[in-house]
Amino acid sequence: MLNPLQKMLEAQLGGMQEKLQQALAELASTTVEATAGGGVVTARATGNGELIEVVIDPAVVDPEDVELLQDLVTAAVREAMNKAMALKKEKIMQATPLGQMGIEMPDMF
Repeated sequence: MLNPLQKMLEAQLGGMQEKLQQALAELASTTVEATAGGGVVTARATGNGELIEVVIDPAVVDPEDVELLQDLVTAAVREAMNKAMALKKEKIMQATPLGQMGIEMPDMF
């Protein structure tokens, strides 16, 4: 038989697991977007950090300057991944009791 403290902890952990699953589902269905070069390159990713697509304006494609295009793509993808990771951390923090108390958690998801 569980004592009252064990019952309370079990209830909180069960609720936390449900909130965490909900947060992860929201992240999977959320899209973040970043651009580079004034919008000529756009990268989209899920909140889980999965790159969905890279869109390149044909006007920026110059066979003589492939390096510029590579830099723009890299910048847009990097920014999209950073946004995705920040969103993920926010959602995970909101789903946990320590996060709700304002205690920073390490990056582990």
